[in-house]
Amino acid sequence: MKLSVIMPVYNEQETIRAILQQVRDVDIEVKVQTGQVLKIDKEIIVVDDYSVDGTRQILLEEEQKGDLVLLFHKRNQGKGAGVRTGVAHSSGDIVLIQDADLEYDPRDYPTLLRPILEGRVKAVYGSRFLGPRKAMLFWHMLGNKFLTLVTNVLYNAILSDMETCYKVLDGDLARSLNLKSDGWGIDPEITAKVLKRGHRIFEVPISYYGREYYEGKKISWRDGFTVLWTLIKYRFVD
Repeated sequence: MKLSVIMPVYNEQETIRAILQQVRDVDIEVKVQTGQVLKIDKEIIVVDDYSVDGTRQILLEEEQKGDLVLLFHKRNQGKGAGVRTGVAHSSGDIVLIQDADLEYDPRDYPTLLRPILEGRVKAVYGSRFLGPRKAMLFWHMLGNKFLTLVTNVLYNAILSDMETCYKVLDGDLARSLNLKSDGWGIDPEITAKVLKRGHRIFEVPISYYGREYYEGKKISWRDGFTVLWTLIKYRFVD
């Protein structure tokens, strides 16, 4: 079994070395319900979305270690474009999206993978509201709760954290979704298309270390309108 870790990156020179090391260091051994321990290989696919802060040079240095698939966009397009590029180049049995900002902990990988490896589901989300976390900003939490509620109403679901970075999908499912979003619409698009295909999303608790704007956090309240429109749009179109 192989896991494809998709990491979209834009201007993360302060964190990129650390998160790559964390992903490299995690040893993915998962004990499934039968008692069997599965050893999971991984490919790390990094997509740089035209960083201008020195991230690209760091990635070229990291590539010399020989364990990265490194892809560069010729212009800045958004997180969704990075995810789409990564998924298109993936070959894993399972695909996992990993942000490059140290908010999410790769040590949660075994917990995230187990429901898929046991054949229970084809989609798992890591919920920031079910596990230990560094408190996020109140308005971020409120916006997230509202958008998750809209998701649940439109798609007859009971998610607690639609906007989580940790979306883990069966590889064939991920590559068949025909994703189109370039920016922040990628999370609701993935969610909408998975749910419309009749797959129920299994949530597991994860650790979360939210960062502040002065630390480089990029999403803002304005992006919530993109997310909301995407949720509504994909309720009625494919």
